[in-house]
Amino acid sequence: MGLTSNKVLMVAVAFAVLLFVGTVWLWPRLARRNWRAVSGRVGLLLGTQLALFASVGLAANQAFGFYASWADLFGQEKDQGVVVNHTALGGSGGPLEVIETARVRGAGGAPPRTGGEVQKVDIVGRTTHIATPAYVYLPPEYFQPQYRTRTFPAAVVLTGYPGTAQALVDKLHYPSTAQTLAKDGRMQPMILVMLRPTVAPPRDTECVDIPGGPQTETFFAKDLPNAVLAHYRVGKRPGSWGIVGDSTGGYCALKLAMHHPGSYAAGVGLSPYYKAPTDPTTGDLFHGDQALRDRADLWWCLRHLPAPNTSLLVTSSRIGETNYKDTLKFIERVQATGLTRISSIILDSGGHNFNTWRREIPATLQWLSGRLSDR
Repeated sequence: MGLTSNKVLMVAVAFAVLLFVGTVWLWPRLARRNWRAVSGRVGLLLGTQLALFASVGLAANQAFGFYASWADLFGQEKDQGVVVNHTALGGSGGPLEVIETARVRGAGGAPPRTGGEVQKVDIVGRTTHIATPAYVYLPPEYFQPQYRTRTFPAAVVLTGYPGTAQALVDKLHYPSTAQTLAKDGRMQPMILVMLRPTVAPPRDTECVDIPGGPQTETFFAKDLPNAVLAHYRVGKRPGSWGIVGDSTGGYCALKLAMHHPGSYAAGVGLSPYYKAPTDPTTGDLFHGDQALRDRADLWWCLRHLPAPNTSLLVTSSRIGETNYKDTLKFIERVQATGLTRISSIILDSGGHNFNTWRREIPATLQWLSGRLSDR
């Protein structure tokens, strides 16, 4: 049974309940002061606490999508990362291969022509040789005969760290939200390419081109758009592409839009930060290269680099988010550039979690839709 399986959660909860009931039932028998009774009491209390913490941890992981599997949890994931060949996974020879398809949740099981479709894909970067799984949402119009020659705008959607791409579909509901908004006429039909920024797990690369390591920024700026363009009817002009992410993905989205306005016409950071951290999850990202370190600092970019011709959206909360003051300062700094356009969503309260981002995603998708073209 997988880490995110409901059966695992139910077993953990049932075990915790049984231990609690057993503790209450056996406590009178363990009231003596000999070593066996004391050991029994300690064992029951410890077992109950561990079972309770395991249940809460599993429930939190299901709600927020921190880890996708046991191997992911224990840092033993080995089926993804940097590859050394030039062919797509599965040997198809292309940079993108569709693995499976699924209906859009909330669309009532409707066929693709009326409800859209979510495709699980494998993507290989032609220049970076980075391989990563992703999910692609195709709107209903993509399958309708009258739109067979039409191209569609696309948005890359990134998780936080560690995050799972599946959570963008099942927990944050990007496909169903986009389908509903387009159906109601509040946004244009768009293709969503959903993945996590951790393309060399378990390392957090912060979308940086690491010297001697994964060229993550190049993958997202060049290889990913090229792979999608080679497989789907997506607009080829820079104005057809946007990028959005939460937390680490939000930092990556802002950085990629600022560094590569020729690739992304708009970038959205949901609860982002503005400077790449260095910690045990990232390792040494810069290898003493001060220019690379500066480039990963959005504050430095605003002060020293020409203002990029792109549109940015940032979000925060007055109560519950630690980035609130930094976000206000970032808005002010971007406004001072005179060229880069900046918008914001500021909630009265909301934590750094899925519930907050679900409240921001509908307005975010509408904002993106208004800044992207389908050509």
